[in-house]
Amino acid sequence: MMSLTSAQRKILTRHGHGISPVVYIGKYGLTDEVVAAAAKALDDHELIKIRFVEWKKSREPFSRDLAQRTNSTLVRVMGNTALLFRRQEDPEKRKYTEI
Repeated sequence: MMSLTSAQRKILTRHGHGISPVVYIGKYGLTDEVVAAAAKALDDHELIKIRFVEWKKSREPFSRDLAQRTNSTLVRVMGNTALLFRRQEDPEKRKYTEI
């Protein structure tokens, strides 16, 4: 888990504005399948949106837990959506080089 400066958070938030949620937290909450889907999506995209369909009052702790379990960084929680970032290990595959 890397720490982000406010400038880096701002850049990632701006990039995250245009992407669609790829993982949804539904009635079963934060299951192992959700964690696996988020980890796969982070491998593919580096920056992902998580949408809370249910468990809206638990979105902050669920987001922190998901970030910890996927070894990613929680960029921001906005409404019922969380934004997670994990830097691609291969420098040639990185999409966000300014971070």
